Amino acid sequence: MISGLTQFMPPDAVKVILALILSFLIGLEREEHKAAGRYYFGGVRTFPLVGLLGFALADLAPTSVVPVTVGFAVVGAFLWLSYQHKIQQTEVAGATTEISGLTTYVVGALVARDLFWLATTLTVISLMLLELKTALEGLSDRIPAQEIYTLTKFLLLTAVILPIVPNQTYGPFGFNPFKTWLVVVAVSALSYASYVLQRQTTGKRGILLAAIFGGLYSSTVATVVLAKRAKEQKRPHLFSGATLVASSVAYARILALVSMFSAAVAAKLMTWFIALTVAGLVAGWFWITRADKDQGDVKSTTVASNPLEISEAFLFAFLFVLMLALTHYASVYLGRGGIYGLAALTGFTDIAPFVLGLASTAGTPGAGLTTPIPLAASAIVIAAASNNVVKAGYAYAFGDRETGMQSLILLLIYAAVGLLPLL
Repeated sequence: MISGLTQFMPPDAVKVILALILSFLIGLEREEHKAAGRYYFGGVRTFPLVGLLGFALADLAPTSVVPVTVGFAVVGAFLWLSYQHKIQQTEVAGATTEISGLTTYVVGALVARDLFWLATTLTVISLMLLELKTALEGLSDRIPAQEIYTLTKFLLLTAVILPIVPNQTYGPFGFNPFKTWLVVVAVSALSYASYVLQRQTTGKRGILLAAIFGGLYSSTVATVVLAKRAKEQKRPHLFSGATLVASSVAYARILALVSMFSAAVAAKLMTWFIALTVAGLVAGWFWITRADKDQGDVKSTTVASNPLEISEAFLFAFLFVLMLALTHYASVYLGRGGIYGLAALTGFTDIAPFVLGLASTAGTPGAGLTTPIPLAASAIVIAAASNNVVKAGYAYAFGDRETGMQSLILLLIYAAVGLLPLL
């Protein structure tokens, strides 16, 4: 757009107009928020002048930052005097207007240096932050401090730790610290997203949503919690159906995680795992809609606890490395039977470390990878089915007898169907 306008007027004229428009928009927003009888710095005249000042100083010395820096210091001094005058008049005085003045000066300088996109983006974001004052300030009331701390821990896992972990392979079983922590980040991100969504679930519909998000978080945890809740609610069809839904979503979760680390293994599993997910969801929904004796309201609570504990992240990383080593040695010394046996045993624990360990090492033997792709896919099928059998036992042990029996039958049938590809 800028290059098109330069065909009709001098380039400097176009830049002056752009700097004037962007500065005027910020000044207009500040003008609208002036309160009667109170002192405010600037408006629709002052802010454009500040922006033009930044533009002129940056244009005078296009290869030097000294004039722009001196001008920034002078404008900042004036704004400091303005703020001092403001706090003498009122007990509560914000500095938003003064900071907006400095931003306007920078916008003008950016336009002079041909950084049009950056100048426009900075202006738009500034206007959004200024206009959304009430909504943004209310976030502190709507979002508990614990949730902010949780988000901080997630950023610690992803933005702080992950970039500094060495991306190099060690040992005979292919231990890569970066890939290990990437697995932790991937699982934590999926679990955290489902945890946030679970907090919004209520009522009968909330039980279904909690089962879906619980399956994304951990279907084993969801099964145990739903079974315990079933004792209080006496709604066997609702809770046993929800348990099946959680286990069906777990197949989609496994497929999503595997695809992040091995497209070849994911391709092997895709058709069957999508079919299992859809079939489980349909069957679970059908079972939920069947009438129960107790038709009262259902009180829904969060299925899972907060997943972003640093200790749990390190524990998952340790389990991933352990499963990586066990998979390697089982493949080398025990062959196919050893991998299948290990897959069956992992059903008693969180199968994600084992599944992702297989995905990370799956490939053509001799290329630094130890697990053939068909073998890895078959072992993942066994691990998922084994986990369903274990969850059937949990549902029967922790739920009331009727809910436990229904969940046991549904999950055992589902586990048997999940093994059909091996035949």
